[in-house]
Amino acid sequence: MAERRLGFIGVGRMGSHMAGRLLEAGYALSIYDTNETAMARLEQRGAVRAASPAEVASQAETVLVSLPTPDIVRAVALSDVGVIAGAEAKTFIDLSTTGPRVAAEIADALARKGIAAVDAPVSGGPAGAEKGTLAVMVACPKPLAERLRPVIEVIGKFFWIGEKPGMGQTMKLVNNILSASAICMTSEALVLGAKAGLDADTMIAVVNAGSGRNTATEDKFPRCVLPRRFDFGFATELLHKDVRLALETAESLGVPMMVGTAVKQLLALTEATQGRGTDITEIVRTVEAWAGVEVKGKS
Repeated sequence: MAERRLGFIGVGRMGSHMAGRLLEAGYALSIYDTNETAMARLEQRGAVRAASPAEVASQAETVLVSLPTPDIVRAVALSDVGVIAGAEAKTFIDLSTTGPRVAAEIADALARKGIAAVDAPVSGGPAGAEKGTLAVMVACPKPLAERLRPVIEVIGKFFWIGEKPGMGQTMKLVNNILSASAICMTSEALVLGAKAGLDADTMIAVVNAGSGRNTATEDKFPRCVLPRRFDFGFATELLHKDVRLALETAESLGVPMMVGTAVKQLLALTEATQGRGTDITEIVRTVEAWAGVEVKGKS
């Protein structure tokens, strides 16, 4: 794309890495976040601090946002000091997870101001954001998607999902309810094995060589659970939000989600007992507490 100055709103655990990669790729960035420390780190790398989302949208034609909840995305996009109030913005790229209903609502409101909304949630966690290996699920008219491809490919792998706002969100919810199911079921299964006296390292090795392997057994458990680090970098409350959005979308489409409902219950219980900001790898602690064992590696 022609312009070399971008706006980036939300430079936390995910956004800081994505914004950093854009700076390294030679883009000038105007940034905004409520966290002063997060902004200061990127300022040291050459980003320019803005005082509000509207100010970001007055300095850049293309504004990317990476924010934790649908309500925050809506406010950043549509409030009196939001992107919609900016003087220059023509494209709004939402990398957050909001669900298809909110994505469509925001797209409709921004379109009335002449701003094109790009529904582009990401998957891959903080590690993927840092390495530039995120899956980016882009929903917008194909010509616009192709124009934005150079920016998207700085932060991850480009997937065009479709033209309709919310299609990217639906794809993200499909992905995340699978991911959430994997970590919840892996927690229960490995606690079962530990209670029966099986070695945690051996269980992971066997599962990953067999048909039970998944993202939790291949990455989250060996890296974060077995060494008892619990530092994957994604909060349980955010995964709970994603699963809730998936169930709401399923209900609106008449799709049963019996397993998904059980996953939501375990996430809600983990929030209640371990804390909302607890790392998603600590879901296992909820099951461990019931069983009276730990899933712990030798090292």
